[in-house]
Amino acid sequence: MSENRLYDQGMTTLQRARKGEYFILAPDMRRPGKGHGVVFENLDRLLSSPRRVLRPVTGGFPELREKPKLYHDPAVGDPPQDLEGGLSGYWLVSERLKDAFEQVDASAFAFAECDYRLQDGSPGPRFFLCDVVRVLDALDEQKSKFLIEVSDDFVGGKYYNFAGGISLVFRTDVVGDAHVFRTPYSGNYVICDSVMRSAVEAAGIAREDDSAGLWFEDAADY
Repeated sequence: MSENRLYDQGMTTLQRARKGEYFILAPDMRRPGKGHGVVFENLDRLLSSPRRVLRPVTGGFPELREKPKLYHDPAVGDPPQDLEGGLSGYWLVSERLKDAFEQVDASAFAFAECDYRLQDGSPGPRFFLCDVVRVLDALDEQKSKFLIEVSDDFVGGKYYNFAGGISLVFRTDVVGDAHVFRTPYSGNYVICDSVMRSAVEAAGIAREDDSAGLWFEDAADY
């Protein structure tokens, strides 16, 4: 029988998370209206039964039978921003965001270029399905404040719950020179550092007046 308990680890040492060092990076869900209107046209031809989403459990991309085909339907929503979520387990990113990601930490990502079309069938801007494929067990549980759910139902026996009121400390000896990564036990959360955030902003993306679809939350005070 599985057991499901919650642990509030708290900060038990003098070390504290430093603001502005690491961020939780996610699609910005604050946009009013319907959201993006990107439709995945050939998803059924890319899926392998019995899978219902394209992204494998282990991340990355399966062998694709053909290029992912997407189009913008104004009746569904707005044109895509530089970062959109919810594409069968993947992010959808613009060419300029892909370039910024790769400039800083190319090995952290996997991309699949899409055949993206406008409503009239003409080619649109270049977009890519994107996945953060680097996973580092770098979270210092003893020095961080968050909830751990423990259950046999979870892969690895536990789940990191980052739902509000958290402060995360990462082990620099594990992170090394990585600028973006996922942590095991935390689902789809992506962590990036200030170097990656600065590079994205330097590319003209995620300005104060226009997030371009990116949402950075300081991992030290989330």
